Amino acid sequence: MTADFRVMLALTVPIALGIAAMASAFGLGRAVSAAMEAIARQPEASAQIQTAMIIGCALIEALTIYVLVTVFIFQGRIAG
Repeated sequence: MTADFRVMLALTVPIALGIAAMASAFGLGRAVSAAMEAIARQPEASAQIQTAMIIGCALIEALTIYVLVTVFIFQGRIAG
């Protein structure tokens, strides 16, 4: 039973990290793209748009870091 549990973790943990990293990359790309379009349309509001974009990007990256921490925790369980 424990071998099955460890095998499943060893298979799913890297896949979850890859999915989280890919989703984060798409999210960051869309956020920055939308912010650049908004700045191009309204240059006078660039400071406010840039601040909102940086906060949004930090939150997106935080989700990926949470997944990375979870991977490290599960790796400890895989090793025994």
